[in-house]
Amino acid sequence: MKFFKLTLVALILLVNLAIASPSWADSDLTKGTDYAEVTQALDELIKAKDAPDRAGYTSEQYQQRLNDLEFQKYVLETAEDPAQCRNETGKTLAIYATKKSGAASLYFLGDGKVTDDDWSCKGVYLPSGTKVAVAPLAPVQELAEAIALKIVDGTQLVAKTNPQTGAIEFNVRPAKVFKAGETDWSIPVLSQADIDAKTPNAPID
Repeated sequence: MKFFKLTLVALILLVNLAIASPSWADSDLTKGTDYAEVTQALDELIKAKDAPDRAGYTSEQYQQRLNDLEFQKYVLETAEDPAQCRNETGKTLAIYATKKSGAASLYFLGDGKVTDDDWSCKGVYLPSGTKVAVAPLAPVQELAEAIALKIVDGTQLVAKTNPQTGAIEFNVRPAKVFKAGETDWSIPVLSQADIDAKTPNAPID
């Protein structure tokens, strides 16, 4: 009888593991919309390989876009946590975040803080007048209007201020850059002074 009970318990455990995902298992980022968008864009770009100018790219731009998409695909396939944003700018940073799913909302991340890994940081809001280098080694530009930078899930984004140029720099290239009206994200008219005046409310670790 004791052997039968042990066998029954073992069988129940095996069936439970087979049909139900463990609550501690990492989410599969390849099942999200970011992965579908990246793989589709990569497929379309590869088809234009023999004539990149037809896709509107110079050879250098084509290679850069290919590298970016391959990196984003790698992140989505290997990351174990949702995207996180780290603020090392010396001031408050406006970010877009969501509780793993749902619409991204605007939050304010304090200096030296990193977003909670139970949330997904979707991107960064930059107000008009911001000096920024949107990617490693990119030239510094001063924004004429506010923009939103989108990152793919799983990305570990770090925003820093370059002490020589005063520009905000990012450790990875954004997946997309939006202006007002190009996305369903809210892109309000705020100044950096407005952002600095906000009480940080982003979910943090």
